[in-house]
Amino acid sequence: MIPRVWNAAAILSLTLVSSMTVFADAPSDWKPLFDGKSLNGWEHVGPGRFVVEDGQLRTEGGMGLLWFAREKLGDCVIRVTYKTGTARSNSGVYIRIADKPSDPWYAVHHGFEVQIADGGKSARGTGSIYTFADAKSQPGKPLEWNTLEITLKGNRVSTAINGTPVADFDAGELKPQATETNGEGDPARGPRPEKGYIGLQNHDKDSTVFFKDVSVRPLTPTK
Repeated sequence: MIPRVWNAAAILSLTLVSSMTVFADAPSDWKPLFDGKSLNGWEHVGPGRFVVEDGQLRTEGGMGLLWFAREKLGDCVIRVTYKTGTARSNSGVYIRIADKPSDPWYAVHHGFEVQIADGGKSARGTGSIYTFADAKSQPGKPLEWNTLEITLKGNRVSTAINGTPVADFDAGELKPQATETNGEGDPARGPRPEKGYIGLQNHDKDSTVFFKDVSVRPLTPTK
């Protein structure tokens, strides 16, 4: 009887190890857009710039936009890990940018900005969809690393910081405008496409924000 018990235990152990190995080696659905070493795939428009150092992106000057030029994103979750350099540092993650931007204001009027501004009020605070949907909570930690997730599904945009829901917006409520909005100012109120480019903002010379992860995961798992 002792050998049989030992064999059963050994088989169970091997099964568990095998399962753990398969799980550990399973590919992740998250695709990094920033490789931690370069700006490959990204383009910058407007004043200022982004600097790559120590595996991170750091904003300098502005107002400019670093945008991912390789593809438009549809229904997906965008994950951004960020840290503000001061309590009043300002930046943002732009989503659903309709076309390739020739200047940073194109993204303002033809996309949505998910705000990063720890000192901002609810309408314009971190995690809000700038001027469209208030931040209903403030789970972000100023001057520390935070994880912002933006879920895009059809016309709906929702945000969460460190796992806590922050803002939700149905862009299907927007109506076409009679005239085009351009230049500086608050965003145009017309509809945005359900598929577009994303970008990161370098806001001004007094704002420093760091990013160390920019990844995307499709809502429909790839086979």
